[in-house]
This record gives sequence, C-alpha cells and structure tokens, in this order.
Amino acid sequence: MYEQFLAVLMGVVEGLTEFLPVSSTGHLIIAGDLTDFEKVMGGKPAADAFEIIIQLGAILAVVAAYPRRFTGLLRFRDNKGLSGFRGLWLLAITSVPASIAAFFARESIQKYLFNKTTVSMALIVGAVWILIVERFRPKSKVENVDGITWREALAIGLFQCLSLWPGMSRSASTILGGMIVGVDRKAATEYSFFAAVPIMCAATLYEFYKSYSVFEAAQLQILAIGFVVSFISAWVAVKTFIRFLARHTLVPFGWYRLAVGGAVLWLALRGLD
Repeated sequence: MYEQFLAVLMGVVEGLTEFLPVSSTGHLIIAGDLTDFEKVMGGKPAADAFEIIIQLGAILAVVAAYPRRFTGLLRFRDNKGLSGFRGLWLLAITSVPASIAAFFARESIQKYLFNKTTVSMALIVGAVWILIVERFRPKSKVENVDGITWREALAIGLFQCLSLWPGMSRSASTILGGMIVGVDRKAATEYSFFAAVPIMCAATLYEFYKSYSVFEAAQLQILAIGFVVSFISAWVAVKTFIRFLARHTLVPFGWYRLAVGGAVLWLALRGLD
C-alpha cells in the first residue's frame, strides 16, 4: 500500500507542477528524497525513469485540454497562426535547441545537478528571474499564440535550454522567455503548454524504451498509477493556471519558489533530510 501511496503522491506532484513555473523535476527530486522513493523503486535507475516517464501523463493532459489546437496542427491546408505546417514548424523551432543541448549534456546534468542543493539554487535563481521580468517586462507585441513568429519561437526555444538545470522549470523558462521577447503573458503560457508536447513526448518515450527492462511487474503497476494520477492532476492544473493568469501575474510563484528554494537550501547545507 505504501508503494501505491507514493505513486499517487509523485503523480500529484508531477501533474500539479509540470506546467506551473515552479519546476516539476525539482519538486520530484525533493519529494523523492524526502520519501526515500529511490529505495521503494528498488534503485536509482527505476526511480529516475519513473519520474521522467510519468511526465508523459502530464503532457497528454495538455492535448486533452486543448483538443482543437492539436487537431488544427494536422489541418495541413490551414497554415495560419499555430496550425498546419506553420504550427508544426514553430513548435519544431522551439524544440530543437533544448533537444540538442540535452543530447550532449544529459549525463553531466544527471551526475552533477540532480540533488537538493542544485535544485534549491535553481528555484531561487528562477524566483528572482520571475520577479525581475514581472517588474520590468517590455510591452507585449504578440497578444495570442497565433501571432507568434519564428523569431519568438526560436527565442523561446533558446530560453527553454535553461530548464535543463533541474529546478529552473521548463514552464518558467519558456513563459518568461516569451514575455521578454514581447509575447503576452497568457499567450506565452499557452504556447509553453503546446511547446512541451513534442520535446517531452520524445524524452519520455526514449526513457521508457531505454529503461523498460529495469521495471519489474509490481513496479510497472506503480508506474501506471503515477501516470494516470499525473494526467488528471495536470489537466486540473492547466485549466486552473490559465484562469489564474487572467487576473494575476506570476509574482506569487516567484515568492513561492524563493521560500521553497531557501528552505531546501538551508536543510541541504545543514545536512538535514
């Protein structure tokens, strides 16, 4: 029962934080460390694979939340805005920089950056970034996702590379990157949702293919629970986050990151779990 409880817990953490600018990877690392999830999964390879694979559940929640947007990408005669070949091209441009960076730096990132100290530092740096951008952001030139051009798509893709630092947050990096180059906050957030799908699908499917052999039958059940819970939690988070941004800024998330990052860093430096 404890294993199933942890699968639900990790699924909720992943689903609720994947699309918020607070870092799902960072929160999973912290939650896994506090609950000794690695031991429950029978070792680090299975635990790491679990955390990556359940992200696919959260990613598919975006497809469920915006079905017309994704079916529009398959209407190849309609190449206006974020649809048809134009939409696929924009998402590809956004995905390429981080994909290349991850390919070459993946092992170093997992070796040196997947720990509480580096995650807490990333949470703090990202918090300061949020507060600065919200204070000094330029005037919006692009009011909706259909107005995004290849220039904004490439800029957002370059900023997305920052998310390879666990705790920095892919969502925060792409949203703030979009805002810096003149994309409206809500539009940048929605584009961040859509841009997550290709790169995260590729990453999770690759991880599942590579790590499938490390899972035993019981562990596959835990993986399935985490996957489903992640999907449900992410769908709720996506809908709630967009409604929140209709009336608020990202500042509360900045202060939240600062508080969590500071607390975790303090515990890490004191050698406490």
